Formats: sequence, structure tokens, C-alpha cells
Amino acid sequence: MLSKRTRLIAGNWKMNNDLNEAKDLAQALVAALPEIPEGVEVCVCPPTVDLRVVSCKGGVKESPIKLGAQNVYWEASGAYTGETSVAMLKSVPVEYCIIGHSERRDYFKETDEDENKKAKALIAGGIVPIFCCGESLETREAGEHVAFVTAQIKAGLEGVEISSGDQLVIAYEPIWAIGTGKTATADDAQEVCGAIRATLVEIFGQEIADGIRVLYGGSAKPENIAGFLEKEDVDGALVGGASLKADSFAAMVEKAGE
Repeated sequence: MLSKRTRLIAGNWKMNNDLNEAKDLAQALVAALPEIPEGVEVCVCPPTVDLRVVSCKGGVKESPIKLGAQNVYWEASGAYTGETSVAMLKSVPVEYCIIGHSERRDYFKETDEDENKKAKALIAGGIVPIFCCGESLETREAGEHVAFVTAQIKAGLEGVEISSGDQLVIAYEPIWAIGTGKTATADDAQEVCGAIRATLVEIFGQEIADGIRVLYGGSAKPENIAGFLEKEDVDGALVGGASLKADSFAAMVEKAGE
């Protein structure tokens, strides 16, 4: 059974591309995707310094490709050196923002409480969080992956209020599959994404949860995306390395429309 939710293919450029490279990649994506397939939405998330050039004319401004950020801080303004507020992102303008990525949790010691504050700030400011969750290889091999991920969801979304499912996106990214070349199987993804959906029902109720898109991430690429999208609770992909190549990313978007 295929989902009726609009599929989302989101590209996480991570810490890649200076201004000129970012503009070139944006232009290449626009050329490769003059039309987005029906039932599919596309978003790219460049580094903060690249957001403006990617958003402008010559970037994605006059295309159907939407813009996302990779991080945000929950305070409105003040003495928070190096941080970016929701209002700053909104002024670009940005429609999506990745939070809770395992690289942020690991390298920068971000906590579920941090992600909770970010989610609330983004939703209040009208930006859709792409809330990341996922388990380590050790947790999976111990058979605790479903419990771990659903606990992340409950802690990260505690007290979050939304009135419709399109105000939130979840991205399941098993840490052991990010940038390693290892990939979860489509059945692995469905097991956890289905558990995430059930947890979202507990938090928000059936109607809203049915509208929240759950993405798979972790070495997703043109060769394997179709298998994931066949699953009932997988509504798209958060794409890392393959999003840095216009032809690869465009191929994934096209497959999402099939």
C-alpha cells in the first residue's frame, strides 16, 4: 500500500560548497528539474552561508525547488555567537530546517531537550522542522533500535503542538548507514518508520499523524530509493552525498514520481 502523502526528497548538503559552488549546484539542479513530478516536493538544505545565494534569482528562486536550513537556535536574538535564529532563516526565506541530525548530536553534543526547543521555535515561526532520529549499530544489534528511536521522538516532540501534519517532517536515519555505504533494507526502514508513525499517533492523534511525512536517510541513492518508497510509512528521503550531484539528486526525484 503506497502512501497518499506528498513525497519529499530533501538534500542535505552538509558542510560542502562555497558561494560559487553552491550557486553552480543550484543552477544545475534547476536545469535538471524543470518540472517536479506530481505528488513530489523537493527541498535543498545548503550551509547557512550559502542560503542567500541559493535562494536568489540564478538559484532556486524561480523554480519549484524549496529551500531548507541545516540548523537553527531557539532564542529570538541576543548574545549567542555563531548562531542563527528562526527569524533570520525566515527572512532568506527558508521553508524547512533540519534538526537533530546525528552529526549534531554526536559532534556538538546536542540533546533531545535542545531539539525540542528548536522544534517549538521553528513551528512557532512558520518553518517546518525536519526532525532527525536514528540508532547506532550497537543499539540495532542489541535489538533495541525501535525503542531507542521512539524514545527520541517522544522526548524531542514533548509539548510540541501542531494543527496539521504538514507542519512537521520526521527523518529516520540509522547512524550506522550515514555516509558508510551501508544501507538499511526497505523492510528495516518500514519497521522503524511504522513505529515512528504509531508514536506520532500517540502524540498528535490519528488524523494529524497520518499527514506527517516520515523520510528515510542513510546512504540513500538513485539505485535504492524505489525500494524504500514502496513501503507504506516511507514518504521520501533525506539525501546526503547524492544531493551534491545534480544528476543523482534529480534521478531520485524522478523515481519518487513514478
